[in-house]
Amino acid sequence: MSTADAVEPATSDVATQDAAAQDPPPPATTVAERVAAPATLPPVTAGGLAWRGARREDAPVILATLNALAAADNDPFRWSLAEIEERLAASYRDLDNDYLLGFEGPGEGALRAFAEVDVSPGDATVARAILLGGVHPDRRGEGIGRELLAWQIARGRQKLAASALADAHVPAWFVVHMEDDGPKTLARTYERAGFVVRRYYSDLRRDLSVPVPPASTPDGTLRLVPWTPELDEPLRLARNDAFRDHWGSQPRTRETWAEYRTAFMPAWTFMVVDDAPDVDALLASPDTDDETAAALRAGEPLVVAYQIASKYVEDFEVRGFTFGYSDNVGVRRAYRGRGLAPVVMTAGMRAMADDGMQYAALDVDTANPTGAVGLYAALGYEKQHGSRMLLIEL
Repeated sequence: MSTADAVEPATSDVATQDAAAQDPPPPATTVAERVAAPATLPPVTAGGLAWRGARREDAPVILATLNALAAADNDPFRWSLAEIEERLAASYRDLDNDYLLGFEGPGEGALRAFAEVDVSPGDATVARAILLGGVHPDRRGEGIGRELLAWQIARGRQKLAASALADAHVPAWFVVHMEDDGPKTLARTYERAGFVVRRYYSDLRRDLSVPVPPASTPDGTLRLVPWTPELDEPLRLARNDAFRDHWGSQPRTRETWAEYRTAFMPAWTFMVVDDAPDVDALLASPDTDDETAAALRAGEPLVVAYQIASKYVEDFEVRGFTFGYSDNVGVRRAYRGRGLAPVVMTAGMRAMADDGMQYAALDVDTANPTGAVGLYAALGYEKQHGSRMLLIEL
């Protein structure tokens, strides 16, 4: 599965302006004041399970539990062991305190409930606690899920109050995701806890047996290139610029950028590089962020458009077809309106088809106001599933 879908809003979207001028004014109080972090966490007593934090060696049992949840809920994805191992290895995740695992039976028997609370160190304009987890289908209906969610929210309050944004006057969110046709009992649990639907996403696919339309060649000093390790840091900077004005998106630090790469496909990932950018104009622009400015002064390559792709083999059987997945598509704000998104997308689609994939797939924010949905439709993408993001906004 795409773990980015689970933890980062609005991926796989052509980054376009989301009318920042329409955003509400900054909150009058700080994040720490609004979250009101509790001194202690509520116990989870329902079901008689034995609870503890996570360990890196728990990856296989966590994998089995999360995939049991996905199968029971008819989710169109499955997790991989590498994805779980990657999450547990991240230095900024506190395995003892940000995870809660519930086991049944004498000693440590079967894992029957799992919870994770994730606060990204890169968040800059929104303080987010992203919640992941659930109860094994064999133990549902016992009240475990409600208590587990209450624990997650309380732990999220503690995490946000201790985060780099604790003293900032920025929005604070608790975030969960679910499929549109997910269990009604899960939706009711979220609703009772105070979550409301804030964003909808469409899961699209494009039949690669249909010829991919030609895309115009970048003009002037622009050049289409495949991913290389040397361009990975310029790619990160391009992604942060492209999504800086996109609703809910937050910058990716070098550490968080290194995550979600277990299924990464360099051969399907394409970029447009400007070999001779107008450095003076870019440095004079208020839209140029500090990291990009430093890279320009150092003469580093400037990625101006990109498509990042992955191959989620675990999802093939669930969906009934093979596919290449566009995790993220974007164009730097100074280079929009030049038709660069179709250039990188069609290059990626051709590479997927050449490798025998039946479809190209991606997710799009249905509320995107400036053309992403239309672009994908023009390229032949059709909706398969839908999902939603639910928030408690403080």
